[in-house]
Amino acid sequence: MSNIPPGSFDTSAATAGVGDPHRPPDDTEQVYYDGSPMLRGRLGFLLGFTVLGIGLMIVPGLLSYYMKHGPPFLLIALLALLGLLLIFIPPLRARTVRYRITNYRVDFERGLLSRNIDTLELWHIEDIHFHQSLLDRILNVGTIVIIGHDETMPRLDMTGLPNPRPLYETLKQRVISVKRQRGVVKMDPG
Repeated sequence: MSNIPPGSFDTSAATAGVGDPHRPPDDTEQVYYDGSPMLRGRLGFLLGFTVLGIGLMIVPGLLSYYMKHGPPFLLIALLALLGLLLIFIPPLRARTVRYRITNYRVDFERGLLSRNIDTLELWHIEDIHFHQSLLDRILNVGTIVIIGHDETMPRLDMTGLPNPRPLYETLKQRVISVKRQRGVVKMDPG
């Protein structure tokens, strides 16, 4: 008889080996990150579209102030709608991209109405770069750039990742570990 209460999950078996990139190979896939880029990672993009959208919504008010009869209703409605659309472009664009990083692969999913998923196996990765500007450090987001041998996706820029440094370190160690498991040897030509 187990001491685990009914309806709960025994996490001791599930967390064994978590965070250990050099554990022996097995078939269980462990997810390190699954989500969309954070908007705070593209703050300039967000602020630019927001200012542009608000500016378009202010134009009818300025026109009515300077024109004797004011702008036509259709122009007011069109500019207001266009301004709202511009404000919603950054969050919508962030939701159309999704990254799933596991101990064996990186999935890059994109699309609004239709979806495309590209998968990069970790043993195909040649190099990993990490970038975090001062503003990114303050907002705790960053960019991980993966350069691989995969012809369909030779470079993947994962921007707006939350808490990126531990993810970068884990991914770097997993790439080394997976290459060792597969017997992949890096050869320098010169």
